[in-house]
Order: sequence, then structure tokens, then C-alpha cells
Amino acid sequence: MKYISGIYALNIPDPTEQTTGDWHWGALDWTHIPLFETQDSIYGDYGIRRDAKVPHAPGNARYNVANHIRALLDMLVAGQFGLAGGMRDDFICNDALTPEVFAKVWQLRHAANWSEIDKFMGSEYFMQWEDYKDGRIHTTTAAPQGPHP
Repeated sequence: MKYISGIYALNIPDPTEQTTGDWHWGALDWTHIPLFETQDSIYGDYGIRRDAKVPHAPGNARYNVANHIRALLDMLVAGQFGLAGGMRDDFICNDALTPEVFAKVWQLRHAANWSEIDKFMGSEYFMQWEDYKDGRIHTTTAAPQGPHP
């Protein structure tokens, strides 16, 4: 399924997610919207709103559109860290969504650019990201607990 993502999706209001997104829609060329393909992504159709009105597109056209979390995840996969900068405090701005963000980013831990993704997440979420990673690593490698015979 083709969909709008990245910086374009961040500039489309998404009230269902309670995120702020971006506010520089006028700087984008809405007559040539790049489209992504769900089949090419680890995330499949996660976070895609179907048949959404795109107010900045000519004729208020309707497209499948990534929500703001999905748009940012796609940007991390593509290595667009400069554009994704401000993920936490400028685009998502909702700490209640942090567990979902972390779980989805953690799915990228085997990606070729994981070290860059990890560094980016540390710069956005600081110790909260480090604590999450420590918990995930210890959870997956910890020995079983319980009484010993």
C-alpha cells in the first residue's frame, strides 16, 4: 500500500494521535508528494491512516498517511536524523506515547544503521532511552528467577 510519510506526513494534522507534528507545510512542494510502500517496511501498515484528507495537496486530495510516530520511524530507518530532530519535544510532544515509540524503535535494533538510531534516540530522550534499553537487554538475557533445589 502506498502512503505519505516523512516530513510530509509530519505536516498533516493527525488529531487521533494527540501529537503536534510539524508546522512548516508551506515549505514543501505538495504537487509532488513522495510516496512510500508498506511492503518495503518492517512496520507494514502500522500507523497508516487510510483515505485521509490532505489539506495542503491540490484539491484536498485523499491519501493513505502515516501518523506522526510512523513518519518519524520511517525517517529513522532512512537515516534522516536532521529532519527528525525534535522528535520528542517538537513533533510528538506527548510523554504518554513514549512506551509505544520505544517499542517500535526497539524493533530496529538489527538495522544496519542501529548505532546512529540509538545515538539519535539518546539525544532525544536522554536517560529514559538508556533505561529502556537496559530493561530490554536485561529482560532478554536474564536467567530465570525462582527457588533453586
